[in-house]
Amino acid sequence: MSPTAYPLTWPHNIPRTKNKAVSKFKTTLPAALKNVRSSLQLFATDSGKKVDGITISSNVTLGVDRPDDPGVAVWFQWDGMSVCIAVDRYPKVEDNVQAIYHIIDGRRTELRHGGLHIVKATFTGLLALPAPDHRSWRDVLDINSETPTREVIEGRFRTLSKSRHPDAPGGSQEAMAELSRAKQEALQEIGQ
Repeated sequence: MSPTAYPLTWPHNIPRTKNKAVSKFKTTLPAALKNVRSSLQLFATDSGKKVDGITISSNVTLGVDRPDDPGVAVWFQWDGMSVCIAVDRYPKVEDNVQAIYHIIDGRRTELRHGGLHIVKATFTGLLALPAPDHRSWRDVLDINSETPTREVIEGRFRTLSKSRHPDAPGGSQEAMAELSRAKQEALQEIGQ
């Protein structure tokens, strides 16, 4: 699965933030996006290694600049690594983008003071491409709300299982297994 700019492609191995923090950032979304892009360019220059395939993924789309899920994930290739920096700590998209800018800037500081090997070690924890056939539970259940309730998750499971069950036309064991896994992951993430 390749990351998409819309809807949000969240890495499967990074847990979602349950309790949002208040941000002190005072930035707009266009300014925060510009900061991320310029910081990645500076990082490439500082490291002498090309940054490619940048995808800034979120649920922001035409007419929706305050989505229920304000998470942002920046995916890119650097020095042969597929890297993802994903933040959903704040309730506003622009604050999560600005946080990613500060994380990238932190890698630039590591590069200046610790060298390339330190940054590579740091990025090892950010290697986060989803498994090729592993969709997020939000995609499988088609749930976009920030923190769905147990009732919403179980309701979506019941509705979707009618068409994905192996006995249903077009259903299969694989589709039902994916749906069951998504329900389990969703309930685990919300603490149920």
